[in-house]
Amino acid sequence: MLTANKLMPQGRGLASVLVKRAATIELDWDVRQKSRFDATDSQGRSIGVFLPRGTAVRGGDVLVAEDGSLIRVIAAPQPVLRITHCTSHGTPFDLTRAAYHLGNRHVPIELKPDHLKIEPDHVLADMLRAMHLIVVEAEEAFEPEGGAYGSHGHSHESHGHGHGHDHGHDHDHDHGHGHDHDHGHSH
Repeated sequence: MLTANKLMPQGRGLASVLVKRAATIELDWDVRQKSRFDATDSQGRSIGVFLPRGTAVRGGDVLVAEDGSLIRVIAAPQPVLRITHCTSHGTPFDLTRAAYHLGNRHVPIELKPDHLKIEPDHVLADMLRAMHLIVVEAEEAFEPEGGAYGSHGHSHESHGHGHGHDHGHDHDHDHGHGHDHDHGHSH
């Protein structure tokens, strides 16, 4: 087993050609939030990752193995809840309210200008729908905020993962469906 115990956030300081040629490992958030884990890279090598406690690995980060080889981390698609505001009954500010309430519950959350992402939780999904938000299940990379005191900041650019948008999703927030409240207008 090859050991990797150095992390280069977003591959900073490395020539882009080296990063592009590096072996890759695709990991979901559950694994990437751990500082010690085993993985198999794209070259079939067993990699033992041993980073300082509290280190989270982000998509786009580069691990350096004991033999000097580079391993680029890809944030694997995983089940998430994608949260958007209801354009018929709400405003983008509703996402700010949702982020506040999720933060009070210490829920890992990925913040985007037009949506939020959290790990699946039916209780939180129901709470968010009651707040006039649209909540859909998706399979996407998950990069939650590291917090104000995180070990290395969450870059909003070049995560090394795609940003697919499924605009054909179900709208779990239709009238007479999903939430009971008066909008102050007739349907």
